[in-house]
Amino acid sequence: MSKKKVKILYTIPNFDTAGSGKVVYDLVSKLDKNLFEPHIACFHTRGAFFKEVENLQVPIHIVRFTVAYRPFWSFPFRLLKIVRFFKKHNFDIVHSWHWSSDFSEPLAARLAGVFYIYTKKAMSWGNKLWKLRSKFSNGIIYINRDMESQFFLHMTEKSFYMPLGVDTEFYKPEERLKENINAIHIEKDDFVVVSIANLVPVKGVEILLQAVKELEDSSIKVIIIGENENDYGIELKSTFENEFTYFVGKQNDIRPYLTIADVFVIPTKNEGRKEGMPMAPLEAMSSERIVIGSDISGIKDILASFSEHLFKPSNTVELKEKILMIRQLPKKEKELLQMKMREVVLENFTIDKCVKRHEELYIQSVR
Repeated sequence: MSKKKVKILYTIPNFDTAGSGKVVYDLVSKLDKNLFEPHIACFHTRGAFFKEVENLQVPIHIVRFTVAYRPFWSFPFRLLKIVRFFKKHNFDIVHSWHWSSDFSEPLAARLAGVFYIYTKKAMSWGNKLWKLRSKFSNGIIYINRDMESQFFLHMTEKSFYMPLGVDTEFYKPEERLKENINAIHIEKDDFVVVSIANLVPVKGVEILLQAVKELEDSSIKVIIIGENENDYGIELKSTFENEFTYFVGKQNDIRPYLTIADVFVIPTKNEGRKEGMPMAPLEAMSSERIVIGSDISGIKDILASFSEHLFKPSNTVELKEKILMIRQLPKKEKELLQMKMREVVLENFTIDKCVKRHEELYIQSVR
C-alpha cells in the first residue's frame, strides 16, 4: 500500500508579477509528486504570470485566506471561514508566501490543526503583528542570515535558513548576442552595465546612473530593465536617459541582456523595505556574469565569496571604483571570475537544492 502524500497548500496573494510567484512556481513544479500533493491559493486570477501557474495543472483555489481584524466582534466568525476551508481540503501543511504581517492565516491554520509555515521575504519588521504571526506559526523560513540575528534569535527551534535558488539550466552561459536588442547599439569595445529592478526609490538606480555619469566615459553603456512608467521611473528617464543609457522596460526574458553585460549592478539602498534575497543577481551569476552590489542584507549573502564586489549603499564613489575595477580586469582574469560566479551559484543557490531543503522540512513537519 502506498503512503499517503503530504498535502501542501501554498498561499500567495497574487501572481501579478513573477517575483515570489516564480519561486512558488518552481517549488510546485519540482516537488516530488510521489511524496507531495501541492495546491495553490491566491486572491484572484489577474496577472500575466497566472497563466504560467495554471499550466502546472495543480489545484488552484481562488479564496481569501486572510481576514481583517476589525471589527473585533466579528473577527472570530470571519476567521471561521478560513478554518473551514483548511479543514475541508484536509491539508497537512500550509506554506505562506504572503508578504504581510497578517496573523489571521496562521491562527486559522492552528485552529484547523494544520502545520503552518511562512517564508520571511523582506527585511521589514515594523510592527508587533510580525511577532504574533511568528508566534502562531509552527515554522518560519528565512532567506538571508541577517534575518536570523535581527528577527528570530529567540525562535531558533522553529526557524530555518533556506536561501532561494535559480534554475541553472535556464540561466546558463550563452554566446554574446551579435544583433541589436531594443535598438541598443553596442560597439565591440563598449563596457556594458546591466541592472534589473522594479523601479522604486529603494532600488537606488539613480546611484548607479549618477556613478556612471561621473565616470564621463562614453564607451560605458547602461541598460536598465524594469517597469519604468511610475513617477520614479519617469524621473530617472528624464534625468539620465541618453544615447549611452537605455531604459528598456519590463522584459519577460532577461537572458539576452545578460549575454551582453560586462557587469551586473544591484545598487539597493539601506532603507525602507530592503532586499530579502534578490533573484536578479543570482540569475546573472548563474549566467556567468560578474556582479557587484550594495553591502546590505541579502546581497552580501550572495556575494559572500566576493566581498571586494560590495560597496557602501548610496556611495557613488565606491561604486565608481568597483565598476572601474571590473573594467580594468585582464581578459583571462575576467573569464575566470565569471566562472567562479557561476560555481558559487551551483554550490549554494540552485533551485534543486532549494526544493530539496523544503522537501526535508515538509517531511519532518508531518512526522
